[in-house]
Amino acid sequence: MSTLAPQDKSRQAFSYIGFRFFWLTTLLVSFAVQIMSVSIGYQIYTVTREPLLLGLVGLCLFLPALVLILVTGLVADRFNRRRIMAICLCVELVCAISFLLFSNAQAHEIAPLFAILVVLGTARAFWGPAAQSLAPNLVPSEALSNAITVNASAWQFASIAGPALGGVLYSFGPVVAFGTGSVLLACAIVSVMLIPQPPKRESHQATSVETLLGGFKYIFANKVVLGAISLDMFAVLMGGAVAMLPIYATDILHGGSIANGLLRAAPGLGAIVMALYLTKFPIRNFAGRILFVFVALFGAFTMVFGFSTSLWVSIPALALVGASDMVSVTIRETIMQLWTPEEVRGRVNAVNSVFIGASNELGEFRAGTVAHFIGPVGAVVIGGFGAMAVAGIWSQIFPGLREQRTLDRKMVDDGIVEPIAEA
Repeated sequence: MSTLAPQDKSRQAFSYIGFRFFWLTTLLVSFAVQIMSVSIGYQIYTVTREPLLLGLVGLCLFLPALVLILVTGLVADRFNRRRIMAICLCVELVCAISFLLFSNAQAHEIAPLFAILVVLGTARAFWGPAAQSLAPNLVPSEALSNAITVNASAWQFASIAGPALGGVLYSFGPVVAFGTGSVLLACAIVSVMLIPQPPKRESHQATSVETLLGGFKYIFANKVVLGAISLDMFAVLMGGAVAMLPIYATDILHGGSIANGLLRAAPGLGAIVMALYLTKFPIRNFAGRILFVFVALFGAFTMVFGFSTSLWVSIPALALVGASDMVSVTIRETIMQLWTPEEVRGRVNAVNSVFIGASNELGEFRAGTVAHFIGPVGAVVIGGFGAMAVAGIWSQIFPGLREQRTLDRKMVDDGIVEPIAEA
């Protein structure tokens, strides 16, 4: 018999069957994406030996979300979010199979790989707003913070095992790696269809420019929300070092594909440990100040990794990078979901997805471009310092976020943050 009191049970996301299938879908998709990401990056670098192309991988994944930002959010608000996710997964499965077909591409044959990445990025652009907006429909508001942390632990767990598994699978050949990714995506399609049908939403708004811009309007009217997502975007845009990991594994740490997988796994290891801690001890006070401290630590540990020439220093440094980022993710996503009205949630999450894409994929492009001119070490160290600078600057630009004590909207009534403007 469960020892949880009824009120405690209601706060546990796994108490709800819809969320359990949602979590499983996230886990399967995250594993597939991690395996394919490690494999495609390592394949391109080993074939071309060009850091700039590693940056272009991130750019191909990011640009569709930016170009389609007004469309993806509106689609998530107007149509069945579960069905959107299933269609996106089918497209991703086709991309995985296409990677498999081009798995033995030579340097002069890599153009099709980038074309496939653009298609994959397009599917991910529609997936993000739909998936992020579906989660609040599967659990009550009192369980949402737990749901965000637990769901984040799924992709962080995949971030631990996925890259290492990808490195091992790739050592047996790219066909094995991309084949495994294809199987996982096929299983994810089944899982997402097992999520109970969410309540049908009725929208009586005509499609107009104002409707399309609803997500931007809401975010820019709410300084705490704007500060949280822009802080994360610029910090990771500056401090992201993921694109450089194949170079560190091959040329600096001399460890090959397995070392590349271990380096990719390290941030996820730190993140999932932090996620488990936050699940048991959620942030209840001084949330804003905690956010800024851990963003600064994210930059500091990135600098430690940048200077490292030892695998035994690099792995712990990246683990601490992941742990620091997990705190930022939890605070940002909880604010986004708890403070956003249902009728604009898809559009707000579309904007948020672009912010995340800019911080991750565009951050990889920044790192690859800078490394092309000054080398990977300089690119990583300068980025880490930049992330620390962003934390300091944003704490002054957004004092309401800095002084925010809890993650819900109750503090609005206490006058600590600005009132939330309903869209």
